[in-house]
Amino acid sequence: MCGIVGYIGKRQAAPILMEGLHRLEYRGYDSAGIAIGHKGVLKLAKRKGKVRELEELKPQRFKGMLGVAHTRWATSGEPSDRNAHPHCDASGRYAVVHNGIIENAAALKAQLTARGIVFSSETDTEVVAHLIALMDDGSPLETVVSAVLRLVVGTYGLAVIDAERADQLVVARNGSPIVLGIGDKEMLFASDAAAFVRHAASIVHLDDGELATVRADGYETRRLDGTSTVKTPSTLEWKDEAYDKGAFRHYMHKEIADQPEAVRRTLSGRLDPRFQTTHLGGIELAARDLLDVHRIRILGCGAAYLAGVAGAHLIEQLARIPSQAEQASEFRYRNPVIEKDTLYIAVSQSGETFDTLAAVQEIKRKGGRVLGIVNVVGSTIARECGRGIYLRAGPEIAVVSTKTFTCSVVALALLAINLGRLRDLSHAGGARLLGALEALPDHIAAILAREDEIAVLAQRFATAQHAFYLGRAAGYAIAQEGALKLKEISYLHAEAYPASELKHGPLALITPETPSVIVLPHDDLMAKNLSTIDEIKARGGPVIAVTHPGDAPAAVDGSFVVPKLAPELDPLLLNIPLQLLAYHVAMARGCDIDQPRNLAKSVTVE
Repeated sequence: MCGIVGYIGKRQAAPILMEGLHRLEYRGYDSAGIAIGHKGVLKLAKRKGKVRELEELKPQRFKGMLGVAHTRWATSGEPSDRNAHPHCDASGRYAVVHNGIIENAAALKAQLTARGIVFSSETDTEVVAHLIALMDDGSPLETVVSAVLRLVVGTYGLAVIDAERADQLVVARNGSPIVLGIGDKEMLFASDAAAFVRHAASIVHLDDGELATVRADGYETRRLDGTSTVKTPSTLEWKDEAYDKGAFRHYMHKEIADQPEAVRRTLSGRLDPRFQTTHLGGIELAARDLLDVHRIRILGCGAAYLAGVAGAHLIEQLARIPSQAEQASEFRYRNPVIEKDTLYIAVSQSGETFDTLAAVQEIKRKGGRVLGIVNVVGSTIARECGRGIYLRAGPEIAVVSTKTFTCSVVALALLAINLGRLRDLSHAGGARLLGALEALPDHIAAILAREDEIAVLAQRFATAQHAFYLGRAAGYAIAQEGALKLKEISYLHAEAYPASELKHGPLALITPETPSVIVLPHDDLMAKNLSTIDEIKARGGPVIAVTHPGDAPAAVDGSFVVPKLAPELDPLLLNIPLQLLAYHVAMARGCDIDQPRNLAKSVTVE
């Protein structure tokens, strides 16, 4: 969601901060701003719109060796110039940038207004700037900020700059990520290390309730009560080039194309041909502990939840353990029953998804066991879980998930095979599945090589206003993911249904202008799926099938054939054409593919 980047050091801050803002654009935003401290004065530029528009607005000579910058995704107050961050106090001495939501902002604002303070924005963040100005009694800046934050209820990733303390900045975290970057006699910080990957060799993640004083020559961390904390820097996992589009027009297109290699990285070192099982050292559970698992719950939001739906189906198939996926955003609010024989799995690309993190914390509070399946090493969910599987998919910059969805399902397949081999999955069955996993990257590459065929099918959707996606069993999870991708980036209303449910209501919406995409594997449900196609065609609805080699149903208006791999893993291949279909429909409709309207990559607020 919102993006923060800050710098203090020996170089001019503005170019580094603007570069950082460009790298954070993928998170989704509606306005941007920058504040630079120079010779006891704060210089500020901010506006509604894109970072490139901010570049046009800010002065060419914007000198200063410390500063903060921000991209805002509106939560409190409409997108506008005055609501853009940074926010300052009345004197213009202090500037604050903030990700998150201050839940008691209205009460704090009322108290400040009663003291004669006039607000210039509708945001909750401005409250913090005025409180800092009011409470600064000459104590160290971190002491003042700590005192202010003890008054605040809510979530924040926050940075403060004081024009009269030009040797330092203060950052704090509670529920919204902040990471420090250690450079050569310079320090950086951001909501995502992607912002400063060119300038830092190692990083430090702040934990909730921590605050850091950042100077050019280092940093000090403490809790809000003043207790010092010790942090161990870690090496940045990915280099600068991993964050670039290369020859691709869009990050989404690059990330779809990267899937063969991403899957290879997820599989690397995790296949055990000796025992025809998988090696998952990161889960830190012995075989006897896994045999005590009698139920599995997978939690996630958006595409991560749908990866969980597909994963739950795999685990039930291969390990015969009752498994279910659930939206993490609803989990803790139903006062869930946490059972000691249930294994909980949290799936998150960023490892920072607030709702998923809150679910993990609720499970742990009640004594449950939880694994994390995340892409970002060292992320909050990874650290909170303490065990799990890293995807190794590489940076995913586009707002919509493609390669991390695929790799999440692959990771869940690895877990399913591991659990299955502890139970009823035979040696021969394990060997068949390991062989299929080894062949998976090449099969994905073969599908990607036929992208032009998908581009032709996409033209059928360019003028549509609605679409249906249909599937049965594991195919339904893929239909849901396909519909989600289409609506996210093309703004075409798409709904997914189990194919068997079509006649129970949705069939009333079938028209000649409403295309249906059916996930059609050649399996034991093929005949039933063909009946569904007949029902749609009888009402004049166009049908596109994503299917397997063999005779395509005569009734369909278009089809795309994917190679068969293994029945349990075929849904992974059936999903790849649906990613490309969404991409090319969005292209045909002229949509902003990497930064779709109203959406953010990492959802770090409720």
